[in-house]
Amino acid sequence: MSAGATGDTLCFFVNGKKVTEKHVDPETTLLSFLREKLRLTGTKYGCGGGGCGACTVMVSRYRPANKSICHYSVNACLLPLCQLHGAAITTVEGIGSTKTRIHPVQERIAKAHGSQCGFCTPGMVMSMYTLLRNNPQPSLEDITQALTGNLCRCTGYRPIIDGCRTFCQQEANCCQLNGGTNSGSKEENPEETPLLFDKSQFLPIDHTQELIFPPELILMAETSSPQTLTFRGERVTCVSPVLLEELVQLKTSNPEAPLIMGNTKLGPDFKFKGVVHPLIISPIRVLELFEVTETTHGVWVGTGFPLSEIWAILKKLCRQFPEEKTELFRALIQQLRNVGSQQICNVATLGGHIMSANPNSDLNPILAAGNCSVSTISSGGWREVPLNQEFFLSFGKTVLRPEEIVVSVLIPFSRKGELVRAFRQAPRKECAFATITTGMRVLFSEGFRVVEDVSIYFGGVGPKTAKAVQTCATIVARPWNAETLSQAYEVLVKEFDFPPSIPGGKAEFRRSLTLSFLFKFNLEVLQSLRKMNVIENIVVENMEPLPGEIQLSQQHFQHVSKGQSDQDPVGRAIIHSSAISQATGEAIYCDDLPKTDGELFLSLVTSSRAHAKIINVDVSDALLLPGVVDVITAKDIPGKKTRMFSGYDEEMLAQTQVSCIGQIVCAVLADTRAHARRAASAVNISYEDLSEPIFTIEDAIKRSSYFEPRRKLERGNVEEAFKSVDLVHEGAIRIGGQEHFYMETQSILVLPVREQAEFKIYASSQSPTSVQIAVSETLAIPANRVSCHVKRLGGAFGGKFVKTVILACITSVAAWKTNCAVRCVLERGEDMLITGGRHPVLGKYKVGFQKDGRILAADIQIWTNAGNAVDVSIFVAEKILLHLDNAYNIPNLRGRAAACRTNLPSNTSFRGFGVPQVACVIENLISDVGLTLQRPVDQVREINMYKGPSLTHYKVEFSPENLLRCWDECKAKSDFCSRRIAVDTFNEQNRWKKRGLSIIPIKYGIAFSEGVMNQSAALVNIYQDGSVLVTHGGTEMGQGVHTKMQQVVSRELHIPMSKVYIGETSTNAVPNTFISAASFGTDANGMAVKNACQTLYQRLEPVRQKNPKGTWESWVSAAVMEKISLSATGFSRGPDSYIDWDKMEGQPFPYFTYGVCCSEVELDCLTGDYRTMRTNIVADVGQSLNPSVDIGQIEGAFMQGLGLFTMEELKFSPCGLLYTRGPSQYKIPAVCDLPLSFNIHLLSDSNNPHAIYSSKGIGEPTLFLGSSVFFAIKDAVAAARKEVGLSGPFSLDSPATAERICLACASPFAQNQEKEMG
Repeated sequence: MSAGATGDTLCFFVNGKKVTEKHVDPETTLLSFLREKLRLTGTKYGCGGGGCGACTVMVSRYRPANKSICHYSVNACLLPLCQLHGAAITTVEGIGSTKTRIHPVQERIAKAHGSQCGFCTPGMVMSMYTLLRNNPQPSLEDITQALTGNLCRCTGYRPIIDGCRTFCQQEANCCQLNGGTNSGSKEENPEETPLLFDKSQFLPIDHTQELIFPPELILMAETSSPQTLTFRGERVTCVSPVLLEELVQLKTSNPEAPLIMGNTKLGPDFKFKGVVHPLIISPIRVLELFEVTETTHGVWVGTGFPLSEIWAILKKLCRQFPEEKTELFRALIQQLRNVGSQQICNVATLGGHIMSANPNSDLNPILAAGNCSVSTISSGGWREVPLNQEFFLSFGKTVLRPEEIVVSVLIPFSRKGELVRAFRQAPRKECAFATITTGMRVLFSEGFRVVEDVSIYFGGVGPKTAKAVQTCATIVARPWNAETLSQAYEVLVKEFDFPPSIPGGKAEFRRSLTLSFLFKFNLEVLQSLRKMNVIENIVVENMEPLPGEIQLSQQHFQHVSKGQSDQDPVGRAIIHSSAISQATGEAIYCDDLPKTDGELFLSLVTSSRAHAKIINVDVSDALLLPGVVDVITAKDIPGKKTRMFSGYDEEMLAQTQVSCIGQIVCAVLADTRAHARRAASAVNISYEDLSEPIFTIEDAIKRSSYFEPRRKLERGNVEEAFKSVDLVHEGAIRIGGQEHFYMETQSILVLPVREQAEFKIYASSQSPTSVQIAVSETLAIPANRVSCHVKRLGGAFGGKFVKTVILACITSVAAWKTNCAVRCVLERGEDMLITGGRHPVLGKYKVGFQKDGRILAADIQIWTNAGNAVDVSIFVAEKILLHLDNAYNIPNLRGRAAACRTNLPSNTSFRGFGVPQVACVIENLISDVGLTLQRPVDQVREINMYKGPSLTHYKVEFSPENLLRCWDECKAKSDFCSRRIAVDTFNEQNRWKKRGLSIIPIKYGIAFSEGVMNQSAALVNIYQDGSVLVTHGGTEMGQGVHTKMQQVVSRELHIPMSKVYIGETSTNAVPNTFISAASFGTDANGMAVKNACQTLYQRLEPVRQKNPKGTWESWVSAAVMEKISLSATGFSRGPDSYIDWDKMEGQPFPYFTYGVCCSEVELDCLTGDYRTMRTNIVADVGQSLNPSVDIGQIEGAFMQGLGLFTMEELKFSPCGLLYTRGPSQYKIPAVCDLPLSFNIHLLSDSNNPHAIYSSKGIGEPTLFLGSSVFFAIKDAVAAARKEVGLSGPFSLDSPATAERICLACASPFAQNQEKEMG
């Protein structure tokens, strides 16, 4: 906020405390004010665009007209502070804390294990809290709707839903809810089934204890006369009028000044596009915009109403009027549920939605088709303008004059014989911009099927909402029958132009959807005509929506042994040690650390060319901007200017040339985030393009652009085997990349100690030692002058390793140069652009097999898109080959892997580290064999699995017994055989909807194949009061490693967990550690902690012998008096893993984790939409240290895999710019993508002598099991293709987006448009 700004005083309340601000910059959001001014850091920055929900708070306002108080959830990152006059804000800190009392919502989400990394938890809490303030006894549908706008990358959502559903009245006495008396499978004795949580222990909700709405605000609203408010900032002035007349005058004088209500359109434009309006007008207090007037023709609704209130108004009208008059109302209600998240719909207005004229609008097509109109006012008076094909001119433009203000919208009553429907298809079921949306209306003369009037509008077919004029002309005045509709399809397929260059792409898919939606409308009309007895003897398939009701799920795990002490927590479902703090907002992340005096903010400047020589970097304009201190370039680095990975140097700051868009060139330092970011955009870099860039794997292959070495593994004689098999098939599959989308973006804070070149670094890093060593080399100082501290990470998934090191080095150079504390926190778009993600893969294979399904030979080639720098790509290629077999014993197997060097940002480590991609390739190979033989694919999988004492393709002996147990138990618990029959029956009975079923195994090697990385260390200190402090080399990023370490200490020292505290991971406490990754964190650090505890316990033995009946505290006190050291380090060498690539053999993994997953989907063949009906996972985790943590890891990994294989799609421009740089473009799974029945079973009686307490690593292996949904979709698609006479193997690349699914189904509509475009 600008200190020099002047304007009116803003008055509002935060958590019951009055706040008055005299200098409010209109560009200041509520989020930045809460975090930076009030230091309420529980509200998180996740994306800055209202797409993730991490910043959710509750806003309450008093309505004098009906003397009521309304509560609604909002995205604080979008809400301008200047719009909060007279409002009361409640943040997560305001509803409960560990210092006072925690709120039941906080408690239930935490104790139901719904918080892992915890970064999303405060937002989840506030969405649920707001729902309960409005609806104390919500339904499950209410809960899922409230959470639509809250993303979580860790949990998989199931535990969050389970915790929240305990508030549902209808669930209150349901014994099958997890936490009730039965969370196991049907055949288990409920009394013998352990529980993940006991809901009977939860605090009851008491609404009398909630914060009251401030009486002062009520008095202010009822007694004071509202006045126009003006707020002036550094660049923008905001005026908030009260009277409509004044609003008209303002708009007349300033026709280009935008009206701002919810800020859901302008806010992202300000933030992401750099749009600046010197004046904005906020008419949120103009009463005429909030009126509802009923007439004989329909209802006039004020354009100021938020969409959530429009929904409520229309629901009320539907109850008030006969069904035949509310056709349009009901169609709008349906669309309003899909426009955006609850937080967005609570502030986005009907008028704003219409006037944004978005070509993909969900509401405008149905409003236009329904003959709606708008009432506008200007200095020239009132006028009514119809919403028709002439209203929308192009993106963001309408026929209205700039000075006109839309006051209300007429929503007409439907007439007898009139039918109105709306359809949409989007990349995600909820909270996603539509690919195609449509509104369709038809009017029949009473008792006849002749069309009296018809109106069809589409969104997503061009630069504006468009009417299918020719199609309507083909239908009107004709009978609604097959002949008419057939001609309509022929006209519609040609009516809209879909060039390949259409914004958003998907030209073929879009055309197919227009036809499919008209066909769906036809089915709905025929159903209605039958009900009206207009037609008879016509069988019409009932296209019900895909199922959506979440069922009760089961989580089954084994009891601890009967002889285990009640105090021993190992093997018990223990809550995450930080869950309560995360739910109350008290948990501290890197960017929550307080700002120090003189602290500077660093913003990065990145390349805008993919392959070019840097001619000049002009920083002069940037240095002239307010608050700018300096610009950091490679010349400022006192030590090493590069980091070496796999023998290749990577520049931290580009000096002479760039090799991708997003490569870091320099960095700007300023006094605030806003100033630094504005200055970064003012840096001008001139380039000279070099040779044609390489973007795809195919181009890299053509130009032999690789990072060496390329790897190969082979066993048997592949060439000879191909000569002896019955059949040979060749195929290929492409697996797209994946963004980590950790909720907390990359964050670094560097504090110079200002003495002897000492630096303290706080980083969201998986590898503090890597940061320490890199910074010391960059600054040319000894490593003992640099300490790196990590309290916790808001998710990582492999993405906070290599790039975090580089960011820490750049930030440290800035701190070294200025001698000031420097903070660097990436914007979501920056993070996605710069840091890379999972490697895209092209897999080609040749497979030889017998007629009975046995595979005798396979030759597989894998290429990865490594990007412009090597990063860890060589190691990824190696791990790909080490998992080439997955679960299958192929006697003659050859695999080759290459990392392609391209001009995209370098890809990096990601949960699974190449295994999900190669396992998908081998499973697709298996699928092709089954389709070729027309045999059930599960039988092909089963016949080729490892059995008995086995040897991997790199000559390691192992027993697949637990793999086969997982397979058999998964088939049994999922009722696979009976469901296979049911799926086939469903497919025979349904033409346009199909179901698919798949069962998929995984064999996953745990630990690092480079033995040196498996070592670990720990420090355990016992204090005089008996409390224990533990520091170990692992970083807590949601996987529960700290909780498990507490359990280890508790067992080894025979003390309660409450006496054990895990300190921050720090290089000055535990040196020379390695990255927390490879599902090996608990194995490695657990053994180190155990080692230290055993040392301490042995030291205490003489004291215990002297006083065997003493207490822990008395023994510790005696030990101090006897001068016994109560501090010990622990160390674990870990396995000496290795692989000899020349000999193609080795021992890269000490053991395998196994899992099997069965998933069933239901598919809409006309749109490509699907729903996961049920998922059953059986996982071998050995003897689980903590079943609640392990089940959470399994569920979260599965959902991340579901995203990888079915929806998460990275898109680049032709020049190599990443388009998908935020949650509005890049869709990760949300609550709506949760399997309706999600069941986890931990394999019982499994032992593992290679890890602590016989446990197994589980963080990564089950991610691949998300592919079970992909292959279930493929099974459903095969059934759809059968309807049109297609059989055998077919191509379906990953992710299986709706576009790929729809086109693969080869429906008549997809085929029709392909012929047309052919």
